[in-house]
Amino acid sequence: MKNSVFTITKNDKLTSNVYIMTLKGDTEGIRCGQFVNIRLDGLYLRRPISVCDCEGDLLTLIYKVVGKGTEQMSEMAAGESLDLLTGLGNGYDLTKSGDAPLLIGGGVGVPPMYMLCRELIREGKKPTVILGFNKADEVFYKNEFEALGARVLVATADGSMGIKGFVTNAMDGLDYSYFYTCGPEPMLRAVYKASATSGQFSFEERMGCGFGACMGCSCKTITGYKRICKEGPVLEKEEILF
Repeated sequence: MKNSVFTITKNDKLTSNVYIMTLKGDTEGIRCGQFVNIRLDGLYLRRPISVCDCEGDLLTLIYKVVGKGTEQMSEMAAGESLDLLTGLGNGYDLTKSGDAPLLIGGGVGVPPMYMLCRELIREGKKPTVILGFNKADEVFYKNEFEALGARVLVATADGSMGIKGFVTNAMDGLDYSYFYTCGPEPMLRAVYKASATSGQFSFEERMGCGFGACMGCSCKTITGYKRICKEGPVLEKEEILF
């Protein structure tokens, strides 16, 4: 874990309530599947945001405005600074992916799939990516995944883009070697039941400290309680109790 000050280089709107922020700073050691914890003026608890991408000294975060913290972030401009804790969480294990991994992201669970997808393609793997949203005007990053060279399937609950239904509908009939997923818990439960192989799940939990001290994000597994911020946020299918 590192505590560093980053400078915002970009903070733009992707959809009506989803923003993309690029920051410049000390990114050494940041891995796909990890998260950062952001200190914001006037707020006691830091805000955990998953890492979308990290290249050189640039860090990309995609976040949804859901409360005071993320609303404050959305109003920030290029040139302003943010205090970040980086290198938090265990991240994804790419060694288990096989040659044709499946990446499944739902809503704000989509961003951590991007860096993972890029790293897998650099290793010569051929990933398929499923992006799940409620409706077409919520869809983001489809073109960016395609630009990496991935096969991309979009599922929308109302059928306004791609496959009508949920990410599990898009999983039907797919042949894959392993899977990685991130999204809301109902989606993770559905993927758990529908999946045909082993895989890794990234969980979204409310956090206090973000680095394992407060025990506030503990989750029961088959081997006992694990802290989502420390032993997670990524857990393997075989250790999850659903």
